[in-house]
Amino acid sequence: MKTRIIIFSIFSLIISTGFSIAQVTTPSLTGRAGSGSFYTLSALKDSALQNNIAMRKGRLQMAAAKEQRREAFTKYFPNISGAGMTFRANKEMAEMTIDPQEMLAPEVKSYITEMAPMMAQILPAEVLAGLSSPMTMAMMKKGTIAGVNALQPIFAGGQIVIGNKLARIGEDVSELQLQLSEKDVEAQVEQYYWQLVSMQEKTRTLDAVDTMLIQIQHDVETAIRAGVALNNDLLQVQLRQNEIVSQRLKLNNGRALVKMLIAQFCGIGQFEIEMPDMSQSLSLPLFEREGDRGVSLLPEYQLLEKNVEAAKLQRKMEVAKNLPSVAVGAGYNYHNLLDNDRHFGMIYATVNVPITDWWGGAHAIRRKRFAEQEAKEQLADNAQLLQIRIQKAANDVAEAESQLTLTQRSIEQAMENLRIQRNTYRAGTSTMTDLLQAQLLLQQAQDKHTDAFIALQNARTAYRHATNLSD
Repeated sequence: MKTRIIIFSIFSLIISTGFSIAQVTTPSLTGRAGSGSFYTLSALKDSALQNNIAMRKGRLQMAAAKEQRREAFTKYFPNISGAGMTFRANKEMAEMTIDPQEMLAPEVKSYITEMAPMMAQILPAEVLAGLSSPMTMAMMKKGTIAGVNALQPIFAGGQIVIGNKLARIGEDVSELQLQLSEKDVEAQVEQYYWQLVSMQEKTRTLDAVDTMLIQIQHDVETAIRAGVALNNDLLQVQLRQNEIVSQRLKLNNGRALVKMLIAQFCGIGQFEIEMPDMSQSLSLPLFEREGDRGVSLLPEYQLLEKNVEAAKLQRKMEVAKNLPSVAVGAGYNYHNLLDNDRHFGMIYATVNVPITDWWGGAHAIRRKRFAEQEAKEQLADNAQLLQIRIQKAANDVAEAESQLTLTQRSIEQAMENLRIQRNTYRAGTSTMTDLLQAQLLLQQAQDKHTDAFIALQNARTAYRHATNLSD
């Protein structure tokens, strides 16, 4: 009996020490663990913001939007174009027949008839024959045409101004979308990070449990040799050890997979992370809102406002397309179509008045007006949804804090239950099954505490995401 008391005194010390380690031990926050670079959560975020494909795509889209805005600005300036052509045809493109007799008045014809005998004596017969017969003229069998022209729009119904405003909105939208991408990337990094922290914390708990079970096995073997314990107690300890091995295998595989996801998402190689102190869980200050003021600061809301503004401009663009347009131009041209070089400049003005386009244009304008109204209604509806999302995120934070407090209380209760089972087993009034069950309940309570801690961190992340708060 004395031997059993001594054994269980050692056993009690081991249990208390083992679970205290599992509960409060925290690795160094400045050292390195394992191979690869050591990353904090902030460092992982910075790497993801630089290397993640969503961020690279967003930056490219923003650069493209800037170029589109610059392209739209060039429409204010004259459109200068140059053109040239040289050709050679198989025959002259222009041909005409001239009949001198048809070009003369009747009195001139009678005069020529009277003077014909005299002219026959003076002019050769070939000349006289040419004056009395039709003549054929042909030109432009080959030639060259070239010119430079500048056309300056004076009034285009406002299309150029509206187009520049739309391009500016497109640039603003790309910047807001990049902000949303940053929020999404940071939130995803935090989710991966806390998932990895959870697995590593549960692995540390298993380490403490495994150490304790090894000591229990040693003590039970000693008790069996002393004749104060049964072989069944040893089998139960070994079965529990097998469960720990299985749990460790699952955690290790899951941890390796999450680390691969983080490495791919952040664009890094092998790494280890900083483990936070789970005994510290300070409350997150809630975001104070005054009516719609908080919602109006969100990038999601600002995107909806830009959508309304763009819909309004698109309606105005449809109106502008059906208005007259005026432009002035100047040019300098050259051609040699008449077998001699001709250089000349000119100025001109153009006026384009759409007439039949109004038949379809009126329907297009109404269609754009409906789209504008739809954008306004979507803004009002989504503003309410954003408010609901903020409230839900605040509720989730409060609930997660309460759950964390409950799990801490559960740990205390499970430790007390383990102490009672230890004493009753020492007194011979309970079995090894009861003792191992108490140990399992304490492990489960610690795992739930870890899950609650991670849930609180994720709730805080979601709250910052919903309210656009910085860390």
